[in-house]
Amino acid sequence: MTRHALVLAGGAGRRFGGGKLLADWRGRPLIVWSVETALAAAVDDVVVVVGCRADEVRAAIGARTDPRLRLVQAPDWAEGLSASLRAGVAALPHDAGSLAIFLGDMPLVDPASAAPLFEAVEAGAVAARLDHTEGPAHPVVFGRALFADLLQTRGDRGARALLAGRGDVAAFGTTDDRAIFDVDHPEDLARALE
Repeated sequence: MTRHALVLAGGAGRRFGGGKLLADWRGRPLIVWSVETALAAAVDDVVVVVGCRADEVRAAIGARTDPRLRLVQAPDWAEGLSASLRAGVAALPHDAGSLAIFLGDMPLVDPASAAPLFEAVEAGAVAARLDHTEGPAHPVVFGRALFADLLQTRGDRGARALLAGRGDVAAFGTTDDRAIFDVDHPEDLARALE
């Protein structure tokens, strides 16, 4: 069973005012941090899904030579987060056993936090999630049993609704604020530096 990661980076960043993933943070474009986080996780493959300003996002990611890294286009990215999710799941190899979802605007996620989630899925959970006292955290790992459901998601929302009320989802508590920090507005970039 192979482990994979998706970095969802297709949105327009409207609340930010546009160009969010290209914004400078600590000397590099924001998207670079999330891509490097996914690459640092124990995964066989990293798919970055681009959409809005795709050429600029591709250029920001640059000439990284890690053979595990692939970029795919979500042609219907304007539909919202689910379009990027569908494009990423569709790009997985046929032997993919599980996948971790990382978001392009969450630069501080601990890559090691994915390991126990993958292990829970490999032990029989259909998915595994992190719960923070302030709400849902990332990454979230989905097993192969939910891939078809992920391909059916619609609208500007992720896949957490697929996990609601299920007894076969492993939940892990975390106090790590990095697992919930995301960039929605320009002032969030400054807040992250404090």
